[in-house]
Amino acid sequence: MLDLSFSALADPTRRAIITRLAKGEATVQDLAEPFAISQPAISRHLKVLEEAGLIETRVAGTARPRRLKPEAVAELWDWLGQYRELWEAQFNKMDAVLDSIAQEETRGK
Repeated sequence: MLDLSFSALADPTRRAIITRLAKGEATVQDLAEPFAISQPAISRHLKVLEEAGLIETRVAGTARPRRLKPEAVAELWDWLGQYRELWEAQFNKMDAVLDSIAQEETRGK
């Protein structure tokens, strides 16, 4: 499922849709509003996001609002989290090297 999720999120329009849905559910019309693309194009983006398991459709009478699936986003976050510690450790090492260089330059002046 991670492959589908990352593939779906590779598109900036779909990332913007996810950002909007993080604020609450929305209809296709609501989601299409800020974009200069057609409603059918937005619907295709929504289909990709739904197939990736990132969003779901709620049936409310004739309306079909979409909403974010927090558990799917949590799965992505968990996967990325295992690399966060590695990245932070590398940044901490880089900070230490830069601090050392700055101290040497200060002593040399």
